[in-house]
Amino acid sequence: MSCCAPGTEGSLGRSLPSSDELVLSSRAVGPGLRQTDLSVPQVHCGACITTIEKALKALPVVERARVNLSTKRVSVVWREKVGAELTDPVTLVRAIIDATGYDAHLFSNAEDTGGRLQREFIRAVAVSGFAAANIMLLSVSVWSGADAATRDLFHWISAMIAAPALIYGGRFFYQSAWQALRRGRTNMDVPIALAITLSYAVSLWETMHHGEHAWFDATVSLLFFLLIGRALDHIMRDRARAAISGLARLSPRGAMVIGTDGSREYRAIEEITPGDRIAIAVGERVPVDGIVESGASDMDVSIVNGESAPRPLKAGDTVQAGTLSLTGMLVLKATAAARDSFLSEIIALMEAAEGGRARYRRIADRAAQYYSPAVHLLALAAFLFWGFIGGDWKQAMLIAIAVLIITCPCALGLAVPVVQVVAAGRLFKNGIMVKDGSAMERLAEIDSVLFDKTGTLTLGRPKLVDAGKAAPHHLALAASLAAHSRHPLSKALYDIASGPMPVFNEVVELPGKGLEARTVNGIYRLGNRRFACATASFDPSADSTLEVVLSHNGEELACFRFEDELRPDARAVIDDLSAQGLASGILSGDRTSAVRGLASRLGVDHWRGELTPKDKAEFCRSLTEKGHKVLMVGDGINDAPALAAAHVSIAPATAADIGRQTADFVFMHESLDAVPLSIDISRRAGRLIRQNFALAIGYNIIAVPIALAGYATPLIAAIAMSTSSIIVVANALRLNRLGSAQKTASAGAEANPAHPGEARLA
Repeated sequence: MSCCAPGTEGSLGRSLPSSDELVLSSRAVGPGLRQTDLSVPQVHCGACITTIEKALKALPVVERARVNLSTKRVSVVWREKVGAELTDPVTLVRAIIDATGYDAHLFSNAEDTGGRLQREFIRAVAVSGFAAANIMLLSVSVWSGADAATRDLFHWISAMIAAPALIYGGRFFYQSAWQALRRGRTNMDVPIALAITLSYAVSLWETMHHGEHAWFDATVSLLFFLLIGRALDHIMRDRARAAISGLARLSPRGAMVIGTDGSREYRAIEEITPGDRIAIAVGERVPVDGIVESGASDMDVSIVNGESAPRPLKAGDTVQAGTLSLTGMLVLKATAAARDSFLSEIIALMEAAEGGRARYRRIADRAAQYYSPAVHLLALAAFLFWGFIGGDWKQAMLIAIAVLIITCPCALGLAVPVVQVVAAGRLFKNGIMVKDGSAMERLAEIDSVLFDKTGTLTLGRPKLVDAGKAAPHHLALAASLAAHSRHPLSKALYDIASGPMPVFNEVVELPGKGLEARTVNGIYRLGNRRFACATASFDPSADSTLEVVLSHNGEELACFRFEDELRPDARAVIDDLSAQGLASGILSGDRTSAVRGLASRLGVDHWRGELTPKDKAEFCRSLTEKGHKVLMVGDGINDAPALAAAHVSIAPATAADIGRQTADFVFMHESLDAVPLSIDISRRAGRLIRQNFALAIGYNIIAVPIALAGYATPLIAAIAMSTSSIIVVANALRLNRLGSAQKTASAGAEANPAHPGEARLA
C-alpha cells in the first residue's frame, strides 16, 4: 500500500542549511559537478521517493538525484555553474520542501528517527483497537433493540470514544492527505481520510437527530485495520535501516595527530587531512587510510579481507581505515581524508547497491496514481446517481460513504506485510531472523548462491591439523609460549593443550613475527618459519593451511599446521542447493591456495580468492547485469558491500556487526541448513502473497458493485472490509500449518526449471 505521510515523524524544527554549509558538506564528483547528501526523515514509501526525485530533477542545476529508502538519504549531483552564474545549493533543499512539505537537512550517518515513528504506530493501533472494542460492546445493545433513550446515550458515548481515537490514530492519514491536496496531488490516503471523516460526521448527525443507526463502530474498526497494515509494513521496512549507520560507527571519532615539533593533538576525524602523522595505540582502529611510517603490529584486517588471521604490518605498508591494531604501536601518514577512505568507500558501495533494489516501487507508484482517482470517481458517481435518481440525498451520501469504506485497501495493505510477519515468525522458530520483509520475495527468485569462506562455510576458528601427531612435550612448550599472545593461532594452541606446562618468565612478542623466550637452556621461539628458523624458506601460497613453528636456538622442534574448521553440514548444503538447480560459488579475500583447497573439499567448481570488498560487490553486480538473481551468504565487514549488492543476502549470527546489519537474513545456529530452509519458506510465502492479492482483488470485484447498487450500509461495508482483511490474515496463517521445509530438487525446479546450476556462474 503506497502512502506519503509527511509530518508523521514530526517536524524537526531545523532551519535551512546555509549555502556555505551545503558547499562545505558536498564533494566533487566530476568536472563542474558536486554531490550533496540530504536527510529527509519522512520518506517511507515509493510515492515519497518519486515525489522528491521528480521535484529535484525539475531543477536545471540538478544532474541526477537518488533517494535511498533504507537510510532516508537524498543524494543530489548538481552543477556548480549554470551559464555564468554560480549555483545556490539552498535551492535543492527548498525544492524538496516546496514540492512535498518534507523536512530536509544535511545528512548524518548517526541519525535514526525510525524507532520513534514505529512506537507511534504501535500506540495508534492500541488506541484504535481499544476504542473499536468498546464501541462494539455498546453497539450490541443497540442492535438488540434498546429503547430510544438508551440508544441515544450509547450513540453519544460511542461518539465521544471515537473522536479522540480518530484524531490520534487518523493523524497519519490526515496529514498525508492534506500535504498531498494542498500541493495539487492525490494519494491513497485521501479516500481513506474522506471515508473515516464522512462516516463519523454522518453518524454524529444521526445521533444529534435521534437517528436509529450510527456507524461509529464501522469508522473506528476501519481505522484499526488500516493502522495494522501500515504498522506491519513500517516495522518490516525499519529493520533494514541500521546497516550503514552501524558501519559508520566503526570509524573512530578522532585520532592523535603528531605535529612537526613532536607535539600531540587530538583531532576530530573530519579535521584529519592527507599528510598528517597519526599515532595508533594497541587496541585502536585506524581512522583514515595511510602508510606506516614507523612501528610494527599484527593488524585485524577482517574489515578488508574477512579473514580472522591477523596480518603483520611494518614501515612502508599501507593500512586501511577501520582496521584494528592488535599488538603494537604505529605511526601512520594519512593518505586520504575520512570521506575518501576505505570505510567511506564501503558505505558508498552499500548505498549504491540499495538504491536500485526496490521492486515494489513502480507498483506502489502506479497504485497511488490510479487508485485514489478511481475511488473518488466511483463514490462521486454513486452520490450523484442516487441523489438525482432517488431524490434522497441523505441515502446517496450513505451509499457514497459505503463505497469509500468498502474500497479502502485494508486487504491489499495487509496482503504483503501479514505474510511476511508470519513467515518471519516461522523462520525465527528455526533460528533465522528476517530483517527486511521484501527479502523473502527476492529470496524466492534466486538462481545462484555465493558463499564467503571464513566464518560462513567455515566457523572462523583455527583448528590444529593432525593434533594427535604432535609430541606432548612440544605441544606443552608451544602452549606455554602461546599463553602470552592474543593472536588467534596462539589462542588455538593454548586451548588444545592439556596437562602441566613449563613456565617462561621472560616472553617478548614481536609484532608480525611471533613470540620469543630467553632461558638458561637457550632461546625458544614460536611464530612464522622465517622468524623461528633463520635459515628456513617457505612459500605460503604453496599450502592451503597456516603454520606455526616452534624452535630452540634456531632449530625446528615442531610445526603446527592449522586450517579453518568447516561447518559440519557445509558439503551437504552445497549438494542440496545443486540438486535444487542452484549454482554455488565461493568469493573470499583469503589466499588463493586456501580457497582452492576449500572448494575442492566441498565440490564447488566456481571460486575466487584474494578479493577486496569492491571486487566482491562488483562480481555480484556483474551477475545481476547478466540477468542472474544472486543470494550472497557472508559474515565479515568486507562482505557488507557484496551483501548489499546481491539480490538478497544471509549472514550467520557470528558475523561482524555490520555483516549482520546489512544482511536480509541472520541465522543463529552453526548449521548452514538455514540457507535452503529460508529459500523454501520464502517460496511458500511468495505463493501466499499472490493468493492474498487475488483474494483482495476478488473481494473488490464482488463488493464494489453491491455498494454501488445501494445494498451496503456503512456498517455492512465496514464488516465486508474487515472480513476481507480477516480472510487475508487467515490465509497467511496457513504458512504455520504447512509441513516442514523440503530441501529437494523439486523446490529448486519450481523457481528454476530450465537452467542447470553449473552453466549460470560460468
